[in-house]
Amino acid sequence: MITGGQSYVSAPPAFSADGRFLLVCSGRSVSVFSTSTGMLVSELEGHEGDVTAVVIVPPQSNAAAAAKLATHCWTAGLDGFLIYWDFATAELVRKVKVDAPVHSMVIPNISKKLKVTEVYFPFAFVSVEALSNKAIQDKAKGKPVTKKKELLGQLRIYDLWKGCQVGSELAQTRKPEKIVVSCSGEFLGIANKRHLYIWSIPTKDFNYANIRKIKLGHTKELSTLAFHPSERIVAGGDATGRILIWRGFGKAKFSGTHGAKSQVDEERDGVRGKDDAGTCTTWHWHSSGVNFLKFSSDGAYLLSGGMEGVIVVWQLDTGKRRYKPRLGSPLLFFVDSPDSSISCVSCTNNQVHLLNMPNMEVLKTVSGIKLPIASADLSRRDVCGFDSTNGLVAIPTQDYCIQFYNLFENTEVSEVQVCERNFQPVDDITMYISLVSLSIGGNLMCTVEVKLPEEELGGLVTLKFWNQGSRAGQFHLSTVIYEPHSDAGISAVAFHPGKNMAVSSSFGCNFKVWVQSLSLQSSDGKSQSGWRCQSVGSYKKKPMTAAAFSGDGSVLAVAAESVITLWDPDNNALVGVIAEALSPITKLSFAGDSAYLMSLSQSSKPQVAVWNVSNLSMQWSYTLFAEAACCSSSKSEFAVLSLLSCPEGGAPAEQDGIILIFDAENSKPVSSWSVKKAKGGSIAFVKNDLSLDANTDDTRDGEASLLVYLNGLHEYVIFDPRNNEEQQISQNTRKNIQADEPAPIGYASIYGELPKLELKKEVSDIPFIPSDRPWETIFTGSSHALPPLTKLCSVFLSSLLEKRPVTDE
Repeated sequence: MITGGQSYVSAPPAFSADGRFLLVCSGRSVSVFSTSTGMLVSELEGHEGDVTAVVIVPPQSNAAAAAKLATHCWTAGLDGFLIYWDFATAELVRKVKVDAPVHSMVIPNISKKLKVTEVYFPFAFVSVEALSNKAIQDKAKGKPVTKKKELLGQLRIYDLWKGCQVGSELAQTRKPEKIVVSCSGEFLGIANKRHLYIWSIPTKDFNYANIRKIKLGHTKELSTLAFHPSERIVAGGDATGRILIWRGFGKAKFSGTHGAKSQVDEERDGVRGKDDAGTCTTWHWHSSGVNFLKFSSDGAYLLSGGMEGVIVVWQLDTGKRRYKPRLGSPLLFFVDSPDSSISCVSCTNNQVHLLNMPNMEVLKTVSGIKLPIASADLSRRDVCGFDSTNGLVAIPTQDYCIQFYNLFENTEVSEVQVCERNFQPVDDITMYISLVSLSIGGNLMCTVEVKLPEEELGGLVTLKFWNQGSRAGQFHLSTVIYEPHSDAGISAVAFHPGKNMAVSSSFGCNFKVWVQSLSLQSSDGKSQSGWRCQSVGSYKKKPMTAAAFSGDGSVLAVAAESVITLWDPDNNALVGVIAEALSPITKLSFAGDSAYLMSLSQSSKPQVAVWNVSNLSMQWSYTLFAEAACCSSSKSEFAVLSLLSCPEGGAPAEQDGIILIFDAENSKPVSSWSVKKAKGGSIAFVKNDLSLDANTDDTRDGEASLLVYLNGLHEYVIFDPRNNEEQQISQNTRKNIQADEPAPIGYASIYGELPKLELKKEVSDIPFIPSDRPWETIFTGSSHALPPLTKLCSVFLSSLLEKRPVTDE
C-alpha cells in the first residue's frame, strides 16, 4: 500500500536554524526539503493524525547547546501528541500527550532560574479542539458527540520537559485559532472574531501567574496578525482586505501602569474605546480577506498576501507599497529564514515557493498534487484522467493547466497549459476544463474546455488533441476544434486501444469518430499530425451520454441516454442495441478483453449494471449509487466507488465510501475496501511498479494489477485489491530522496569551492610515430591530446640533431 498526495499548505512551514532545510507539514508526516535544490531529503513519520504545526527549537545563547539542538524540532498533530525530533537523522526523540487534537503550536524562548543560572525551558502554547461541558456530559452518558457546536477551542500551556499542562486554559474560543508569537517570544496572540487577544509572556524566569492579556477591537472579523520584531507594534488583517496597525499596544497593562491614563482619548488616533494602544492606522489594498501578515527582519516593511496571488510590501513609516505579482494562486502563509536571505510563500495550489530576498525572485518550487477546484458543471465528478501505463494522473488546475503527477514517486512530472489565461481571483467561474482523457499507452491526450456564456451569449466548447513529447507527461498541442458538436456539450471522450482513433459523445444527440492524419503540411514543408472527423452517428435523436471502445477496438459502445448502442467504428455501422437501463447512463467501460460491458447511472435511480455484448442481454445489476468506476484493461474485473450516508452534521466532502471489486461474470463482490472522503473521488487500475514490491504475484508482463483511489481532497492510496494485507510501503523506500550536501564553511562559503586537482593522472600508452618534419606538427592540437613529455622530449631533441650514416669499420 502506497500513500501520497498530501497537502503541503495545510500549515505554515518552518526553516531550519541554518536555513538549509525547509520542514513542511504533509499529512501525517513532515517532509524535509533542501532549500538549495528543492528536493526531498527525508521525512518524519510518527504521528497518527495530520500534522498541524512544526516548530524549530529556538536558538540558545550557549554555543554548545545551540549546535546540539540545531537539527531538532517539535511537531503537533490532530492525534493529540507533541513529538520531539532530530530531523537530521529522522529520529523520534520524545512524545508528549495532550489528549486533544492540536491545531496550532508555538514555543517561545523561555528560561527559568535554577539556583543562580538561567536555563532554557521549552514551554509549548497550543491551540486545541476540546469538548464543551454539554459534550462532556453527553459523552459520559454514552451519547455520540457529532455536532460542531459541541466543540470549542482552548489555549493551553504545556511543559515539554515534564510532559504536563501548566495552569488552566489561557482562553476559550468558538474554534481552535492560529497562534502567532513575536520574534522575542515576549508576546503571543490570536485573531478571534472581531478582536485580537494578545498575551505578555515573562520570558525570563517564567511564571504562569505573571501572564497578562489585552484585547484590541475592530468592526470587521479579523483573520490574521503579526508582531513587529523590535517595537510594540501589531498588525491585523480582516476579512474585507483592510490592514490595521496598532502602535504602542499594552503600554498600560503590560508595563504595570494599569488604570493610569498616560494619554487622553483624543490623542489615540483610530483606537476604539478603551483599547490599550497608542494609535491605530488603517491600510487597504486587498479586495478580499488578508491571509497573512509578516514584518521584515528590520521592521521597516510589512508584507501581506491574500486571494489576489500578490505579495504586497508596505513601507511601515509612509504606507507606500510595491508588489510581487504573478504567483499564480491565492497566498496562505509567508515564512522567512533566520538569515533573512531566503523566504517561502505557501499557495492554495499546493505549492511552496522559495524566494530570494529582498527582490522576491522565485528560486525553487516545492510542488505537491494540485488541490480540487470549484467546478461550474456539478454533474462532472471524475474529471481527472489516468495514465495506467506510466502511473500518472492528469489533474485540471485553477490556472487552466493539466498537472501530471507521478503516483508512485509522489512528485510532479509536468504541467501542460491548456488555454492561455492568467489566474484571476474572481468568484464567478467563466471557463473551466470539463474533461481530460488519455489513451491506454499515455501517448495521446484529449481535453475539453468550456467557456460559459455571459447573459446567454458567447458560450464556447473547445476540443483539443495533444501528442506526447519526448517523455511521459509532456504534451504538445496537435489539433484545436471549436464547437465540435455545434453548441452542445461533450459528455465523454474515449481513445481506441490499438490505433490513433477517438470518439466524442455529445448531449446534442450525436457522436463523432476522430482519426489522426499526417497529411497536413506546415509552413516549413514538414508534415504535421492533425485530427479530423471520420464519421458521425446518432440514435433516435437521443443525447449521447457515454462512450467506450472494446478491448480489441472492434466494437464501439455509445449510450443514448438509457439505451446502449453498439457500432462498428471503422464503418460507422450500427451492429446492435442492448435493452434500456433504469436511468440515463453516465459511464461505459469494457471489462478487459472480455465481452462484458459495465454501465453506470448516477441519477435519482442509480444503477451499476453488467451487460453481455455477445448475446445483447444484462448479466446482472445493482441499485447502487456510485461516485466512480473503472475496469481493468487486462482482466474481466472492475471496481466501483460507492458513497455511504453522510455523518450527522458533517460536510458532503467528509462523506465516506466503499470500493467494491467485481468479476464481470459474478454479481458477488470479490473484495471490498472502506475509504474516507469519497465524495468527488476517482479510482483507476494502474500497472504495478515491480521495483516497489517484488512479492506481488498478480503482476504478469506488467499488467494493471494495482488500484489507485484518489479521494475528494486528492489524497491517494495505491493498493492491491486482491490482497487483504494492509502493508504500507514507507515513503523513503519509494521516493528518490537525495541526500543534502554539507553547507560550505570558511573559504568556500565566501569564494566558492576550489577546483579539484588530480595529482595522479594515468595516461594510456598512445601509439606514436615520428614524422619526417616533426617540428611542424609536434606542438599542434589541444594540450590535453599531446603525447607524454617523455616521448615529446626525445623526439624533439633528435629532430635538432643532424643524422649521419654510420659506416662499418
